[in-house]
Amino acid sequence: MKDIIVQKFGGTSVADIGKMKNVADVIIKEKENGNDVVVVVSAMGHTTDHLVKLAHEINPNPSERELDMLMSTGECVSMSLLTMALQAKGYKAVSYNAAQIGIITENVHTKARIVDIKTDRLRKSLEEGKIIVIAGFQGVTTDGEITTLGRGGSDTSAVAIASALGAKRCDIYTDVEGVYTTDPRVVPNASRLNEISYEEMLELAHAGANVLHPRSVETAKQYKMPLRVRSTFKYENKGTLILGVEDMEINKPVAGVAADLSQIRVVVCDIPDTPGEAAILFGSLAKENISVDMIIQSYARKSSNTNDIAFTINKEDLAKTQEVLFSVKDKLNAGDISFDDNIAKVSIIGAGMIDRPGIASTMFKTLADNGINIRMISTSEIKISCLINKEDAQKAVKALHEIFNLGCDEIAEVKGTLPDV
Repeated sequence: MKDIIVQKFGGTSVADIGKMKNVADVIIKEKENGNDVVVVVSAMGHTTDHLVKLAHEINPNPSERELDMLMSTGECVSMSLLTMALQAKGYKAVSYNAAQIGIITENVHTKARIVDIKTDRLRKSLEEGKIIVIAGFQGVTTDGEITTLGRGGSDTSAVAIASALGAKRCDIYTDVEGVYTTDPRVVPNASRLNEISYEEMLELAHAGANVLHPRSVETAKQYKMPLRVRSTFKYENKGTLILGVEDMEINKPVAGVAADLSQIRVVVCDIPDTPGEAAILFGSLAKENISVDMIIQSYARKSSNTNDIAFTINKEDLAKTQEVLFSVKDKLNAGDISFDDNIAKVSIIGAGMIDRPGIASTMFKTLADNGINIRMISTSEIKISCLINKEDAQKAVKALHEIFNLGCDEIAEVKGTLPDV
């Protein structure tokens, strides 16, 4: 029985016909290695952005259902063209969208989660010797509604399909050569990591390293699916392998530094210091599928028996958050609500930080020495995040990368899917 390798190609890898043909050659190399190959593709280039722009031009407030109907078409174009490219090179190939396979999601639009994947049709095509090309980023509900998984969701599609098929490995192809200690455009001597743990990669993804979709890493960790991030354009480079922390030898306490400029700081003032107020606040946001990151509650003011709650959200959820908060403001008996987009979240991540004293103090001192004020702090066992002013983000990343000795002697050559900092 042949091993199954799942390959995922992002939008930059399939941006035009020439790149499509290059991707076809990469797929064929894996097929010629004696493996069964299943491919997941994103939409070409900036297709999704273009479709969203069209939607908002025709309707400033498009329904999420119709947005999903529209956005799901981009991946279908890619899968069909890539399948034709493989067939033109003499290989048996077949394309499927989510409904044809049965990639079942929850009944949520624009941010759906996969709940089941039917594999019968896939296994039949593999038995027939075909290369399978699947439209990523999309799913279908049990009652036939088209859904999408959120931006970057093709990564999640690929890992979920690999897990359902019991694949040997899932390779995520992009225009960078792997996972770096930070954005090489900000720190030119950033190191490419040969290995990183699921836990570290998940924290990096949540902290702003735009290499993998966070849910794809969660899924890989849950099913112990080895991931490899590698370059579409340098096939000989094996990239970065992502696997369980128990399989790694940890040499440094900090593996990487990331900056996220897509956060909005929200402050709800003068909330009564009584049980249940926070539950009402965050429960209302959860009902609208709005994810909250850092949270700080101030000490209660004895004079008024109130406190302030500050938290961060993703900027794409700003309009919906404003609507929710102003609708529950009276129920909370809250005061002013403010929103601040002049912020950045800077994080250090490393499995070696566990039980290693002094890491936090080194981070805080380094920021202080560079005149950078910390506005909020959150921590986990392997991550420390600080909210700072947006204009200080690059300076913070460079200083932290240097103090934790994460650089190498070589200058990284990167084309650019990493986040703008």
